[in-house]
Amino acid sequence: MGFEPYRSPSTGRPVRAVLFDTFGTVVDWRTGVAREVATFAAAHGAALDAHAFADRWRALYQPAMDAIRSGQRSFTKLDTLHRENLDRALRHCGIEPALVPGETLEELNKSWHRLPPWPDSVDGLATICRHYIVGPLSNGNTSLLLDMARNAGLPWHVIIGSDMTGTYKPLPEAYLRTAGFLDLEPGEVMLAAAHNNDLRAAREAGLATAFIARPTEHGPGQVADLAPESDWDLVASSIPELARMLGS
Repeated sequence: MGFEPYRSPSTGRPVRAVLFDTFGTVVDWRTGVAREVATFAAAHGAALDAHAFADRWRALYQPAMDAIRSGQRSFTKLDTLHRENLDRALRHCGIEPALVPGETLEELNKSWHRLPPWPDSVDGLATICRHYIVGPLSNGNTSLLLDMARNAGLPWHVIIGSDMTGTYKPLPEAYLRTAGFLDLEPGEVMLAAAHNNDLRAAREAGLATAFIARPTEHGPGQVADLAPESDWDLVASSIPELARMLGS
C-alpha cells in the first residue's frame, strides 16, 4: 500500500507540505548569535554580555517589521533590518557603529546566516522529507535561509523567502503566497512552529498547524510559548516526534 499523508482535522485536507518557522523552531538563534557576539567583543575589547546582547538585538526584530506590515515602510529584506538593528543594539551598549570597520559589522550581521540547528532538527526534517514537501516558512530572506541551510545541513526541498512573498508573518499573505508558490491549497500546508502567535495566524489563513516545544529558545528564564495555547492539529516535543505523528 502507498503512503497515506496525514489528514488535518482542522482543514479536512491531506497535508502535502510541512513548512517550518525557522528562528527558534529549527535553529537556536540565541546561542548562535551570542557565540559570534562574544568573538566580536573579545576582538574589540568590548565589555558585552553576549547573551544579553543577542536578546536585545532580537527584541528589535518585530518592531522593525511592524513598520513594513503597517505600510509605513516599503518591503525591506530581513538582512537589512538586522543590520539596522545591530547599530541600535551597539549604541545601546555604548559602542558607536561608525567606529567599527564596516566589514566587521557586516560579518557580525551574517551571524543570522550561521545559526546552529537544534540537536533534533536535521534528522527530524530528513525523516519528514521522505513523504512531504519540506521547507521554511520564515521571515528570513532567501539568501539568509539558503546560507543557514548550507551551514546547518537543513535538508529543505524548497526555500521561499520573505523577499519572494514580499511580506512578513503574521500577515495572512505570508502564508497564502507561500502555499500559492507550491500550487497547494492552504489546507494542504502545515506550519510547524514553536510560537503560538505564528500558529494562530497560520490557522486563520487556513493552514494546518503543529506546535513544537522549544522551552529554552529565549534562555533559562523563558516564560512564553512553553506549551500549546490552542487545539493545534499536532503537538510535539521535537521534530522527530512530529515526524512520527505525521506517519513518516
